[in-house]
Amino acid sequence: MLSLSKKTDYALLALSHLARAEAGRAVNTREIADQYAIPSELLAKILQKLAKAGLVVSTPGPTGGYKLGRPATAISIGQVIHTIDGPTAITHCMKVGENRCDQHNHCTIRHPLERINTRILQMLNLISLAEINRDDSRHDIGLDLIAISPELAPQGV
Repeated sequence: MLSLSKKTDYALLALSHLARAEAGRAVNTREIADQYAIPSELLAKILQKLAKAGLVVSTPGPTGGYKLGRPATAISIGQVIHTIDGPTAITHCMKVGENRCDQHNHCTIRHPLERINTRILQMLNLISLAEINRDDSRHDIGLDLIAISPELAPQGV
């Protein structure tokens, strides 16, 4: 089962909060931590990683805090996952470059799984922070992706 790590979940919550903040206002770590019941020390480390990647900008001082480093439409979910957790892979051998499992020499599923992994990464990189931040109930990210990338649509639909 593919799932986001807790750190990535927290990063997406924080970025979503920053995207909804009043334009130009720096949001401090405590505000975000309190809003979503995230341990503030952990959130601070996550925000530092996001800042290092340019996804957020840090403003020091008593009225400082964090702002998005670029528009929400220019931040992909794939970028956030990669920033927080590193390379995304559906199997361990795809995540660790030099990993040689016992089945490596006679594995028949590695290449098909690499193609699936590539498609998952493409989808994650197509979904922006702005898209997951939308409130309208008619918005369906999955349908938008099928419209953008017909080759990703399930067969027989």
